[in-house]
Amino acid sequence: MSDARPVREILPGDAADAIATVAAMGRVMLSASAGGATHERIGVVAAARREAAGLRLSGEAHDALIDLGVITRVVADRSGRMKDRVLPRLELQDAAGETAFSLICLDGIEPFDKALGHLGAGTPLPEKPRPAAAEPAASPAGDDPGAGLLEAARASGEPVSVLFRCTGLEQAWTGPIGEVKPAMGFLNIIKPDFHLHLKEHAVARWRRDEAAGAVSFHAEAADGSALGLVLRGPATAFAGA
Repeated sequence: MSDARPVREILPGDAADAIATVAAMGRVMLSASAGGATHERIGVVAAARREAAGLRLSGEAHDALIDLGVITRVVADRSGRMKDRVLPRLELQDAAGETAFSLICLDGIEPFDKALGHLGAGTPLPEKPRPAAAEPAASPAGDDPGAGLLEAARASGEPVSVLFRCTGLEQAWTGPIGEVKPAMGFLNIIKPDFHLHLKEHAVARWRRDEAAGAVSFHAEAADGSALGLVLRGPATAFAGA
């Protein structure tokens, strides 16, 4: 961490300008979680462009639309670490000060601080307490509807889109699912540019709809609420479900 910058600070100015700095940070992970699902895109952000609906992050490894009516401030946090690596992040927050999702700089503190340099000094915040490590929950018994659909897509070998919506964000990835790895109470898809971590039995059912030659499966919880996770592709990609 640069000695001139606090561990945590609210970045000054317009949220879109602060978010757009990720295009100069090298490899970035956009990580969003809701309803037992974590959806992550990983790689260089090629462009950050304003659109009528918000700010579009794009590139070979990114396809995200950020709602600037929801995301009203950006916090830089330099406390993140993995072993001996510093992993600073931008926390994108709503009007209540809740973090909706994060952009994590995977190339360290130097490109992070350099990209933020032109914004000027922010408002310092206290460091967040570190949460205690949680023990993984035991896997529930019985068939998992989430696993069944992912396995059908994997077995087909066809490219499908994995879409995710949460507060202030729509994000997508498209490609063959590949291996689905159960671990630590989650179903995991691990690709160089994409990770999906789906809590076992978070999906109670998939609501199916079909339009324009493609079929979509919307993940729902036991109470019928949408989890924000959607799988979309040709019907043949899900024939085994």
